[in-house]
Amino acid sequence: MGISSLVMENYILSFLREDMGFIGDLTSSSLKGRQITAYIEGKEDFILAGAPFFEMVFKLIDENVFFDWEKRDGDFVKRGDVICRLSGDERVLLSGERTALNLLQHLSGIATNTRMFVDAMGDSDVKLLDTRKTTPGLRYFEKYATKVGGAFNHRMGLYDAAMIKDNHIKAYGGVVNAVKKVVVEVPVTTSVEVEVESWNQLEELMGIIEKVDIVMLDNWSLSRLSEAVSLIRETAEHVKIEVSGGVTLKTLEKLRKFDIDFISTSKLITSAKWVDIGMEVE
Repeated sequence: MGISSLVMENYILSFLREDMGFIGDLTSSSLKGRQITAYIEGKEDFILAGAPFFEMVFKLIDENVFFDWEKRDGDFVKRGDVICRLSGDERVLLSGERTALNLLQHLSGIATNTRMFVDAMGDSDVKLLDTRKTTPGLRYFEKYATKVGGAFNHRMGLYDAAMIKDNHIKAYGGVVNAVKKVVVEVPVTTSVEVEVESWNQLEELMGIIEKVDIVMLDNWSLSRLSEAVSLIRETAEHVKIEVSGGVTLKTLEKLRKFDIDFISTSKLITSAKWVDIGMEVE
C-alpha cells in the first residue's frame, strides 16, 4: 500500500497504550522475565493476513522477541495448523498477546471473506475494489487485508482522489456544477470520479464527461446498467466505469460479465467475521 512502517508503528503504539494504559500489565508484571516459547494455532480454516503487524506488536515492546513463521500472509491455514512460533520474555509475550491476536484475527477474517468474492469473479478482467467503509483507526490495516485476499484498494481517503457523490451533487446544485467546481480545485494529477444514480444524472454528466476520469454507476438495475455502460463506452473511451451498490457473491456472477473496469463493495470488510486463532505457551 505504500504506507511507511513508521505510520503503522504509531497506530500499533496507540493500540498498546489503549490496552496497557500508563501503568502496564498488572497481571504479568510480577513474573520474573523467563525466556519462553509460544505458538499461534489456527482454530478453523482461513486465509492468513496481518503477520507483519502481529510481529510489530511484540517488537515495539521488546526487540528481543523472535519469530519462526510456518505460514505467510495469503497462505491458506487449516484448523490445527501452527502458524508461528515465537520466543521471548514471558512478560512481553503475555502483555502483547491480545493486541497482536486481535489484529491477526480481524485481518485474517477480512482476507478470507475477500478471497470468496475474488473467487466469485472467476477469470474476469474486472477489478474488485474495497471502499472507505472501514473501522476508524484501522483503515490501513483493513485495506491491507483486502489486498492480501486478492482485491484492489479504492482511494485511501478524502485526500488522494476526488469523488463526487449524491450529497455533493445536491450541495453543489447539480452534476454539471459539481464537476466544474471540483475540477478546478484538485491538482491536475488527481482523478475525478462521479457517482451516478439515475439516467437523468448520467445524461447531465455526458455533457461534461471529458472532465471526468471514472463514472460510478450506483445501484442500477441490470437492464439499465447495460444501457448506461453502452452510452459511456460509445461517448467517452477514456472514462473508466465502476459499478457499486448491492454487490453480493450471487450478483457478481452477472456483474463480472459487463464491459466495466471496476466493481466496488464495502462487504469485503463490513461482512467479514473474525477468525479463531489462539496463542499457547509451550
